[in-house]
Amino acid sequence: MIESPPTEAPTSVEFAVQGMTCASCAVRIERVLGKQDGVESAVVNYPGAGATVTLNPGANVGQLTAAIDKLGYHLTEITEEDEREVPTERFDRDVKFQRRNLARAAAFTIPLMLIMLLTDGGDAVRLTVWALATPVVFVFGWQFHRNAWLRLRALDTSMDTLVSVGTLAAYGYSVWAIFADEEVFFETAALIVTFILLGRYFEARAKGSASQAISRLLELGAKEARLLRNGVETLVSAETVRPGDLMVVNPGEKIPTDGLINAGRSSFNESLLTGEALPVDKGPGDVVYGATINHQGRVVVEATAIGSDTALAQIAHMVERAQASKAPAQRLADRVSSVFVPVVILVALTTGIVWLAVSGEVETSWRNAVAVLIIACPCALGLATPTAIMVGSGRGAELGVLFKTAEVFERARTIDTVAFDKTGTITSGRMTVEHIETTVDPDRFLTLVGSLESASGHPVARAVTLEAEERDLTLISPTDVEELPGGGIRGTVDTTAVQIGNERLIESLGIPVSEEVKRQISGLESGGRTVFVAAWNGEVRGHVALVDAPRPGVSAAMTDLRAMDIDLVMVTGDNPVTAQAVAKDVGIGRVLDSVVPAEKAAAVEALQQEGEIVAFVGDGVNDAPALTQADLGMAVGSGTDIAIESGDIVLLSGDPRQVVTAVKLARRTHRTIGQNLFWAFFYNAAAIPLAAFGQLDPSIAALAMAFSSVSVVLNSVRLKRFAR
Repeated sequence: MIESPPTEAPTSVEFAVQGMTCASCAVRIERVLGKQDGVESAVVNYPGAGATVTLNPGANVGQLTAAIDKLGYHLTEITEEDEREVPTERFDRDVKFQRRNLARAAAFTIPLMLIMLLTDGGDAVRLTVWALATPVVFVFGWQFHRNAWLRLRALDTSMDTLVSVGTLAAYGYSVWAIFADEEVFFETAALIVTFILLGRYFEARAKGSASQAISRLLELGAKEARLLRNGVETLVSAETVRPGDLMVVNPGEKIPTDGLINAGRSSFNESLLTGEALPVDKGPGDVVYGATINHQGRVVVEATAIGSDTALAQIAHMVERAQASKAPAQRLADRVSSVFVPVVILVALTTGIVWLAVSGEVETSWRNAVAVLIIACPCALGLATPTAIMVGSGRGAELGVLFKTAEVFERARTIDTVAFDKTGTITSGRMTVEHIETTVDPDRFLTLVGSLESASGHPVARAVTLEAEERDLTLISPTDVEELPGGGIRGTVDTTAVQIGNERLIESLGIPVSEEVKRQISGLESGGRTVFVAAWNGEVRGHVALVDAPRPGVSAAMTDLRAMDIDLVMVTGDNPVTAQAVAKDVGIGRVLDSVVPAEKAAAVEALQQEGEIVAFVGDGVNDAPALTQADLGMAVGSGTDIAIESGDIVLLSGDPRQVVTAVKLARRTHRTIGQNLFWAFFYNAAAIPLAAFGQLDPSIAALAMAFSSVSVVLNSVRLKRFAR
């Protein structure tokens, strides 16, 4: 049989997008990208000026850029080899451009307005204001006309179409009015351009503020590294560090890049990654992260990851991906924006025709039609959702909570049950041997048990192995090792067949457990200890009690979640007595005990079938199916990569209080999105009729439209003040 070659997986490609001026631009680009051959999906982020495209194998990137160039926009692929631009730099350029344009437009518009207010409007005055208005409309407002022309050439429209048509209508009418000896409205055309430039300037500043979280992350890295080569320390640029290099880090200095401590001990401030202010003690063999700060001792660190592979870069990239994704609410806004401009143009034409028919005055019909065009610009609608997501996800990163997609914010709103894995999530996951009871020589007992447990990666096994090593016992490599369902293990150690597991598992193997041993185990388990039994040659030889202390702050986290009307459940493989003792200690009322790893996803599904909307919090490989099954998966960042990959939210410090932070921040962000969308829809719904009925001057409409967009962005920026 000939095996078929493995199918290549789709790849995700990121682009910087130039030329977008409103949400309808993003919708148009996204739609065109989605129709190209080889494109599986495309998401365009208007505030972030970027696009994420998922391509099937063999897709032609050049075809994508050519298709978008035809629309009048430009795509630039961002590759790993490229030096990633700090987002704030892009926004700073936009702020400078808009500020320069605004200042120049104001320099002509202010004297124009003074002339109109302080003079009688004679022929000389009319010619003067014509001269002053012309550069404002055609030079400083050129971006609107250029973009409108590019959209028209592609048989499309955008917000700039409305601005361009409105200002040209005001300007063109005024030119005609000069020769017809009618009232001119050059000041209206100039004011429209100036006010909208003012709005663009404030909007650019606000968007730059919203993007600062990623920028701060990327800028926190160390600039220099002290390399240790042949016993000599050499100060070099941090960018020159390569995996395997030995870096010397003195107290008060930043770790240049991710690595393992080779020598020395110290405490490290990891708050920029985890949001946790308390220093973390580490020694040889422990992982340290780039940009974290060494508090106390001198350490030598072996570099293991550089550039885009570091934890800092990956966190920043995860935040960027979340900001580029779309919430369900944004899809509705996109659909509205895509048809909004043509509808508004039709409404404006109808307004002009009706007013001309009713009043017989060209001036009145023109004024009201232009007011409709200007007030209806849907920019606020396009900014409502993505700016809130940008700020919310950025604030989350600062607090050590990473939201993977925008959809998470909406799903978190409906969560009514949080299910916790116990070991490594509620507890620290660092079990220690507290008590050993055996009928044989204690050293022989621990040698055989520790040798067999050395073949397992379970926290219980690691604790027993460490205990044996600390007693300077020589462990023997086991053979014929077999993991047993329910958390047990068996194998051969130095010709002795050893079985390890809880009392039920040992009895299921045909080995009796005495009533006295059962009473001892029951007493230990009632105190929250985890107990296992070891047997060989058909007899129980002893049992071991281990303790895994709850994480600091777990009880406070449970109290806060209960205050939010969230039900709490603990899912664990422990026996009922131990599980209930731990749950009672931390404040969890419902326990699903004796759940083997393969059944955790089924336990979550059972909760869902009861009508619960479940968030699952876990950290291990065996938690991955449950994280995926849950309506919302929260992976503890100190856990395994597969668990982190499976979660919707990553909690970087493992502090249970971050669960509270994640839910509260997600709900606050979703509420902000709702506020933004309400005011964006309400604004247009209320303002268009006012303009159509002649109750809104075009220049006032321009000012109101500009500040509607700014208000939406500023409302989103309030999320930066969110506290735990």
